[in-house]
Parts: sequence; C-alpha cells; structure tokens
Amino acid sequence: MQSKLVHAAERKAFSAVIDQIIKAGSGEDREKNIDHLVDMATKLLKDSVPGAAKGMRTALYPGSKWEQWIFRVIDETDPNVLKTAVLNGAYEAAFRGYRDTIANAEEHQCNVPWIVIFDPTSACNKHCVGCWAADYEKTLNLTYDEMDSLVTQAKALGTHLFMLTGGEPLVRKKDVLRLAEKHNDCLFNIFTNASLIDQPFCDEVKRLGNLVFSVSLEGSEQSNDARRGDGSYDEVMAAFDLMHKNGLLYGTSTAYTRLNTEVVTSDEYFDKIIEKGCRWAWYFHYMPVGEGANADLMPTIEQREYMIDRIRTVRGYEGGKPIFAMDFQNDGEYVGGCIAGGRIFCHVNARGDVEPCVFIHYSNANIKEMSWEECLHQPIFQAYRENYPWNKNMLRPCPMLENPGILPRIVHEANAKSTEYVAPEDVDHLCSRTAPYARAWQPVGDRIWLEQHPTGVKEYGNDVSGKSAKERAERIEADDKKNAAVLD
Repeated sequence: MQSKLVHAAERKAFSAVIDQIIKAGSGEDREKNIDHLVDMATKLLKDSVPGAAKGMRTALYPGSKWEQWIFRVIDETDPNVLKTAVLNGAYEAAFRGYRDTIANAEEHQCNVPWIVIFDPTSACNKHCVGCWAADYEKTLNLTYDEMDSLVTQAKALGTHLFMLTGGEPLVRKKDVLRLAEKHNDCLFNIFTNASLIDQPFCDEVKRLGNLVFSVSLEGSEQSNDARRGDGSYDEVMAAFDLMHKNGLLYGTSTAYTRLNTEVVTSDEYFDKIIEKGCRWAWYFHYMPVGEGANADLMPTIEQREYMIDRIRTVRGYEGGKPIFAMDFQNDGEYVGGCIAGGRIFCHVNARGDVEPCVFIHYSNANIKEMSWEECLHQPIFQAYRENYPWNKNMLRPCPMLENPGILPRIVHEANAKSTEYVAPEDVDHLCSRTAPYARAWQPVGDRIWLEQHPTGVKEYGNDVSGKSAKERAERIEADDKKNAAVLD
C-alpha cells in the first residue's frame, strides 16, 4: 500500500513537471524559456540517464535544430498524446521502470528487460523480402488474455515500455487498443506497415494517448515497393498524412540492405519523412534469418562503415537533419553492446516462445506454460547474462552477426530449441551464413572502435549482468579466443 501511494505521488509530481515543460515550450516567449525547459527535463532523466543533462544542454539552445524539433513536436502533437506518451515513456519507463528493472534483476538474479517486444499475431497482409517474419505461419496469435497477463507480470517487475511487432500488429487492432486502455501507465510502440490505420483508429489513439508508431518504409517508391509490394509506398504516405493531421507521434522503421542503404539515408529520403511529420527513424541491419534467408542481402562492409558516419551526422547537434535517427546495430556503444536476452529487451513470438531477440529464434520458455519470471530464468537467458559482453568492441555487438562463434555455444549450453515457425534451423547452420561477414567486418570494426576509444574499452555506469569487472574481463578474453577460432 505504501509503495502504491509513493508511486501515485511521484507520478503526480512528474505529471506536473511535464505540464510545465509543455507550457514553457508552447508560449510566445518559449525561446526565452529554453534554459528552464532543459532544467526541468534533465531532472526527469538524471537518475536513469546520467549524461542527459550534458547532452541536452549541448543540443538545446535558442535557434538550435533540436530546439526547433521540440517546438514542432509540441505544436503538432495532440495534447493528450503528447502528455501521456511523455509521462509513460519518461517517467514510468525511463525513470521509475528502468530503476525497478535493475533492482529486480539484482534481487531475482536474472535479466529483467526494460522493454518487452511481442507479436500479437503472425498474420500479415504483406510479404516483404528479407523480413524475419515473412515466412511465419499466418494462424498464430496471442490471445488478449495472454497479452494482458504478459504486460501485467512484466509491469510487476518494472517494465512499462512495450513494442508490438509481428506479423502486422494492427491485424489485432481492437485487442491492441483494449490492451493500451487497460494498461494506461505503459507506452506501446507499434511497428506497423500502416496500411490499416484509418480515422476511427486515430480517434481511439488520441483518446488513449499511450500508443506511438514506427512505420515500415524502405526509401523511394521504387525501392520500397520492390520489397513491400506495389502500392505500399502510397499507403504509407497516406497514413503519414492522416497521423500528422490527427497529431499522433510516429517515425519510421527501416531495414537497410545491400540494395537500399544509400537510398534510405539520402537527403531526399530524410526530407520527405520529416515533411510528413516523422519524429524518429529506426534503422535495422538486415539479418539473414528465417526460411530462405539470403546472406547476399546483407550490407557490404563499406556500407556498414558508411552507416556509422551517416546516422551520427544526421542526428548530430549541428547540421544533419531535424529527426532522431538510430541505428540498432551501430549504436551499440551507447547501450553497452548487445541488449538482448532480457538485458534491456527480449522478444515473445505469436506462439508464446520467449526469445533473446527478434532476430535470434531460440528458447527454453513459453508464456503459455510458465510465469514471466520463470521465462526470464530460462537457461538461454541465463547464458546471455553470464556471457555478456561478447567482446570489448561495441561495434561488434551481436553474438550471431559479428561473433558467430558465441551464439552456437550458448544455445548448445542452454539446450535451447529453434523457435522458427516454418523450418527450425540449427544454430551452427545459421551462424555459418554470418561467419564470412564477421571475418570481413572485424578488422574494420576494430579500427573504427580504436579510433574512437584508444584504450579499446568504454566504461558504462550501469551493468545489469551482476558480474564483477574481473569476471567480465575473464569472460571476454575466453570468448575472444573461441570466436577467433571460428573466424580464422
């Protein structure tokens, strides 16, 4: 009871601060209030993101691109959506939730994710080339009660940020809205192709306020429709216009491949999505996972290096573009490397299997058979916890893509089973596809990392692995030797 009262009081205080921030950024004198706005915002994040104050003060000053970005978000977003999304995202997830997940990880001696990604359904009205879910069986679903139970149990351990993938999550539109309404202290980020977004749905999103959207887009009309089907680009543009008109919060989600890397990062592409009201741009390195996966679609080593510089330039304090661009693979250093296996996130597929990552389909647990805490204690997650990090170079963060000697060992040690829907795949076979890429990327990634971090090591304030520095160093050294044997 005492804890609930403290939570309610704390949430109320944060709500009042957010109201002040929005007010300070809305009035005629808002440019004069920017310092006050930064002061309030950094207070919200100082405990969970220690470097927030310095970064925000560098980025936000009168006339800066990020000041203008914030003002546009305030001006163009529905008031309930803006207030609820910030309150649930900044307070429940980033401040209170992150703090609670770390504490519970220590108490329960297992990784407790800050983010849970789950698939309401395997069904999709598209069949996109290179999508990890493209060959999923289309009849699998999590029931509403199963999704509700998952969110409820995850919240009890501190998780308040949920990302919905698939399949196409909005095939289950009614249940998604029902879930968001019940769990109105959570933020739900829907990864969608946007073809099912209409005015009645937008009306519900405005009423609820706690749903945001990451829309699949692959560049120009030609490059997008070549992967996602004729007419897909026009569907997305129409959805952007509708969401912008209704004041929703949304960005893009893009898989970059050998065929589209330059197109999806061009000035023209960024200018278009900014014009359409996108606030962020997620980028995901193509992974050769699933039935018929084609390793030839992976970006070249030169494209990978280009992406590091391009995305950081785009979101820089100066120049670039007024959109927050994130590269899931190349931004590993900002989150301490691999975030899977429950360290920061994990994935639940439409069958209920609890997987380390949306790209790594091996598991010992299912939410239909175990409690959420039992799922987090499953052997493969404990193997992730024990073995993380795979090496000192956070530009080589993935145990499958850049460290193909690591994933097979931990999958075998955990006796985890393949959870591929169509054709279960042996982990050794999977990693044999990524080994040539890993060999080619290692010297380039190491060169770039040492240029940025001459000691070869970047220290982090938070470590939820529960191991000492000495134990981590010993594990990294052992894994480096085993991984080298695969790459030689």
